[in-house]
Amino acid sequence: MNEVAATTSSSMMRNYPLISALVAFAIAQAIKFFTAWYKEKKWDPKQLVGSGGMPSSHSATVTALAAAIGFHEGFGGPLFATALVLASIVMYDATGVRLQAGRQAELLNQIVYELPAEHPLAESRPLRELLGHTPPQVIAGGILGLITAAIGYLITMASS
Repeated sequence: MNEVAATTSSSMMRNYPLISALVAFAIAQAIKFFTAWYKEKKWDPKQLVGSGGMPSSHSATVTALAAAIGFHEGFGGPLFATALVLASIVMYDATGVRLQAGRQAELLNQIVYELPAEHPLAESRPLRELLGHTPPQVIAGGILGLITAAIGYLITMASS
C-alpha cells in the first residue's frame, strides 16, 4: 500500500496541468494579499484564501489548467475541450451570478444597518459582499493563468 501511495504522490508532483493550476491560484492570492497590504497598510490573512478582488484566482486557476492541458495533451483533443468549457463556465459565473450576489449582499447589509436597534435583524451578521469579479478582474486572472501555464510548459520542455 505504501508503494502505491508513493507512486501516486510522485506522479502528482509531475502533473504539469495540476501544478500550473495550483501555482496560478497561489500567485493570484498572493497578489491580492500584498495589494491589500499596500492599500491598507495592514496584513489581512483572509486575502490568502478569500474570493473576489484583483486578479480572479478562480479564473487564473481554470485558465492555467485548460492551457496546460492544451500544451501537454494538444489543443484539438477532448480533454482540452472539456477544460475549456469548464473554464468558460467558471469565468462567466464569476462575472454573472456571483458578482450580482455580492451586489445584492451589499444592498441587504445597508438595509439591515439602517434598521432600528430594536428590530430582530438589526444585530444579524453582515453578508459577504466580495463574492464575484468584474470583467477586468476575470481577464487579469485569465492572463495570469495563461502566463503561468506557458512558463510551466517551457520549464517542462527544458527539463525533458
